[in-house]
Amino acid sequence: MSSRAKKLPRSIILLGWVSFFSDVSSEMTYPILPMYIVSVLGASTVALGVIEGMSQVVISVMAAVSGFASNRASARVSLVRLGYGLPILGKTLIAVAWTWHLLFLGRLIDRFGKGVRGTPRDVMIADAVDPARRGEAFGFHRAMDTAGACVGVLLAALVLWWFGDSPTAAGFRIALFAAAGLAAGSLIVSLWLREEPARADEAPRRSLWESTVAFGSSVRGLGRRYWLTLGVMAVFSFANSSDTFLLLKASKEGIAPEKVVLLYALYNISYAALSLPAGRLSDRLGRWPVVGIGWLVYAAVYACVALFSGPALWPIFFVYGCYMALTDGVSRALVVDSVADERRGTALGVLYLFLGLSALTSNLVAGAVWDSFGSDAPFWLGSGVALVAGIIALSLCSRIDRLQRA
Repeated sequence: MSSRAKKLPRSIILLGWVSFFSDVSSEMTYPILPMYIVSVLGASTVALGVIEGMSQVVISVMAAVSGFASNRASARVSLVRLGYGLPILGKTLIAVAWTWHLLFLGRLIDRFGKGVRGTPRDVMIADAVDPARRGEAFGFHRAMDTAGACVGVLLAALVLWWFGDSPTAAGFRIALFAAAGLAAGSLIVSLWLREEPARADEAPRRSLWESTVAFGSSVRGLGRRYWLTLGVMAVFSFANSSDTFLLLKASKEGIAPEKVVLLYALYNISYAALSLPAGRLSDRLGRWPVVGIGWLVYAAVYACVALFSGPALWPIFFVYGCYMALTDGVSRALVVDSVADERRGTALGVLYLFLGLSALTSNLVAGAVWDSFGSDAPFWLGSGVALVAGIIALSLCSRIDRLQRA
């Protein structure tokens, strides 16, 4: 039987279902947050940028910490379970919030969990398959994750539709409470994951100081290929502001709340449908060409959001899902490919840390530019930066792939 015809390992299938249920919960929350924060809690778009930017920082810091811990095979499942348990508390706090500051706290707890779980989960995926199928494995996981997002978004749209064209605070809160309850599904499925035995070459548990020194040594050993890969990704990261600005833009164009959520559902449908084919394509053609094309698609989408409104947003959001399919799982496989096996956790953790810090900048800039120059301005800015990143990826990065891994 060819490797392409073989089934993916049990652990990857289980992690796919864990992420499926997690995203049912998360995506019931995410598309209504900008409307809830601005319309119900009375926050500004700058506050929205602070919430989303700091949320990314929390994810990133915890991803770096859990990434180093993930180099120990025996720690990964415990980190995954903790990461899927904390959002139950965070989403409950979001649902009961009466000010945006309290919602901010709930969002941070939720994102803390995401940061804890992401890196060990991705290391488990990378370890479970042959490198020749790594794009397929990450593509499958992204497809399952996004299929859950589709379900969650449609459930949010159903709740908002039930409450009519002008949902009350109660309507938003019902959707948020339902999301908090559904978050338990991913934690329950994670109980079927098997703890990995400690490897023979696995370092013993260290003190805090010893761990800090070891982490610094691990980072220094990531290698030139990894840092060049991260550098190119950094260019694009400054264009990549939160999707909440896209959803807020659609709302400001007069689209009813439940239709805004359906726009987001359309994005998730194309994202889910194309993630696995995009991963397989990267296994054949290489990671960088697929990522570079995805960044160019992003540039086109953001330009179109600035130029068009109303019904034109429907195909734009569909194409936006294509960008995510081309880049999300493939980028993770790209980073894993650039380092030695024993440094995967550190490599992914450092990546998420850097991208989260740059997301804080991009979200704050997007909010400030929106308030100062109008709702089209942040999309023109994002489009221009993404165009530069896409050109760099397609023209220079084949040279990076020829460098030896650390």
